[in-house]
Amino acid sequence: MINQQEIKSAFHYFVMGWHFITQKGLRRFVVMPIVMNVILLSGLFWLFISQIGDIIDWMMSFVPDWLGFLGVILLALSIVMILLLFYFTFTTLSGFIAAPFNGLLAEKLEKMLTGELINDDTWLDVLKDVPRMLHREWQKLLYSLPKIIALFLLGFIPLVGQIVAPPLTFLFTAWMMAIQYCDYPFDNHKVSFDVMRTALGERRTQSLTFGGLVTCCTFLPIVNLLIIPVAVCGATLMWVENYRDKLRFDMNFQSPRGSSATEVATCGNETAVRAPNGQSVK
Repeated sequence: MINQQEIKSAFHYFVMGWHFITQKGLRRFVVMPIVMNVILLSGLFWLFISQIGDIIDWMMSFVPDWLGFLGVILLALSIVMILLLFYFTFTTLSGFIAAPFNGLLAEKLEKMLTGELINDDTWLDVLKDVPRMLHREWQKLLYSLPKIIALFLLGFIPLVGQIVAPPLTFLFTAWMMAIQYCDYPFDNHKVSFDVMRTALGERRTQSLTFGGLVTCCTFLPIVNLLIIPVAVCGATLMWVENYRDKLRFDMNFQSPRGSSATEVATCGNETAVRAPNGQSVK
């Protein structure tokens, strides 16, 4: 069911993301992801342009002759599929490269919004934490890769695949963008991947709308160079206003595996423990 209030809030968070990247104190954490984004996007764009003709010919070879009269439509849909796959590749690689910087950006913005210090880490501590951040990126990749492969293979089913696969791929990409960028503030508080995914699913309309806006902006020249820090800032505001306090006290946002054991959620310098009987103790 579509929730109009969640759609409005998603637009709000996305617009505020653009506002935050210009704020003093955050700019230095914005510059490095942008520089890495430019380098990665330039390389992938060159590879994409040089290979797109061969890729399209290869994909169209799976279309039977009797569907030749739909050649133009199927060609357009094939190009959409290729663009979405290109986008997925770009966001996956950029996630690995920029993860430490995006985590710092989310942390500094949350401190600005709440006044609470999340971590008092030195740069050496941050470097030691990089393997954990990269492991988190692997979790997201392992979650998304089988589904992307399934959607890619669906695209080879004549007519049906070319019609169904592009919108499904866009929706899944939007969902992954919400996961990708909301993960930074969640991970700063050591919230598990499963708990985060369940929490975002509780506000699925908001998550898909926010992720859809990020996805669309990635295809816009110049704008796509700034979208990563914008998305991190918007997702951090979303975390603060929707999930931060609930993950302290609300047992509805627990891992899909479920557990009757005591649940612990950490936020800033406070730790809230909620037992199965509903009591919470700090």
